[in-house]
Amino acid sequence: MQARIKTLVVATVVALPLAAQAAEPLKIGILTDMSGVYAGVGGKGSVIAAELAAADAGGKVLGRPIQIVAADHQNKADIGVSKAREWFDTQGVAMINDLTNSGVGIAVQRLGTEKKRITINNGAGSTALTNKECGPYGVHYAYDTYALAKGTATALMKQGLNSWFFLQADYAFGQSLQNDAAAIVSGMGGKVLGTVKHPLATTDFSSYLLQAQSSGAKVVGLANAGGDFVNGVKQAKEFGLKQTLVGLLVFDSDIKALGLNTAQGMKFTTAYSWELTPEMEAFGKRFFAKAGFMPTMTQAGVYSSTMHYLNAVKAAGSDDADAVMKKMRSTPINDFFAKKGVIRADGRMVHDMYLVEVLKPSESKGPWDQLRLVATIPGDVAFKPLSASECSLVKK
Repeated sequence: MQARIKTLVVATVVALPLAAQAAEPLKIGILTDMSGVYAGVGGKGSVIAAELAAADAGGKVLGRPIQIVAADHQNKADIGVSKAREWFDTQGVAMINDLTNSGVGIAVQRLGTEKKRITINNGAGSTALTNKECGPYGVHYAYDTYALAKGTATALMKQGLNSWFFLQADYAFGQSLQNDAAAIVSGMGGKVLGTVKHPLATTDFSSYLLQAQSSGAKVVGLANAGGDFVNGVKQAKEFGLKQTLVGLLVFDSDIKALGLNTAQGMKFTTAYSWELTPEMEAFGKRFFAKAGFMPTMTQAGVYSSTMHYLNAVKAAGSDDADAVMKKMRSTPINDFFAKKGVIRADGRMVHDMYLVEVLKPSESKGPWDQLRLVATIPGDVAFKPLSASECSLVKK
């Protein structure tokens, strides 16, 4: 009987005017890796970022309290979709953010299209999200594999490091990152001498590193992330690998885990680091005061995109997904994370990216002083042009 009453109440609320819905919270879901290899990339830090955004929005929007809910998708698409479906169907969640892990991100974005609910991918990297898997309610915010590969591979190729071997995480993200980097290397006249795939959460990289060494490539590119990247780099150093080791997706938390002695001199591309601008530093210190660690670009992206979403809800006067998406697309993003950021028709949020280099231990001025800026990569250069998008929403 109680279940029937609850269903009727929900149905009635939808039909009531906005003023009558004032007591209903606006729920935002953070669906992330809380316990696996990407927990430091998103995890509890993404929840904290969303909570900061909700607080900075005043805790309410359109008279409704903002409520952040969170769940661990365990890096499994079926678990992620099941939780997202529950949130959409029975919990009234209006938007899902983070979605660290491309397999989960793609699956939940598909569900968002089906349910007409907004999904914002900050932790997932696969460019499929804004190509064949694009949807009218999907936003790809912080970075993607094309932008990461573009910045890093281009810089190393210009240094004459023109032969590559890849260690690739064996799922959608790793494949996308390897493909994008390989295309840039080949397009600039370089050679890809081989690729080896490894399972997610690999603990022993010795056989993969032996293949990389035997290839004779000048560069060993790690097309993985989080714990896999950290373990791969540590074991490469122990293995005595002489080739240039490059991370194609690296987070501040990874460098912290490795230490400057191990990571010094490594170049990579990122969307955010607290050292890069005064505004990024200010956010980083606010986040650190609550979390006890500096934010990754995923966590910074969760804050920025959550705030952009809340501002769009306010401007639209409704949490209706179509109305909110219209405002999100038409309003430039200007905050610590992005200047003149724009959400394109394919869902890609275009903004500047940054090529950085890891400091030597002697150059660091504090526990989290890890990076120097090498170059700023304009958004229209960093991301794949809209004209090359395979998204069905893009008018050719």
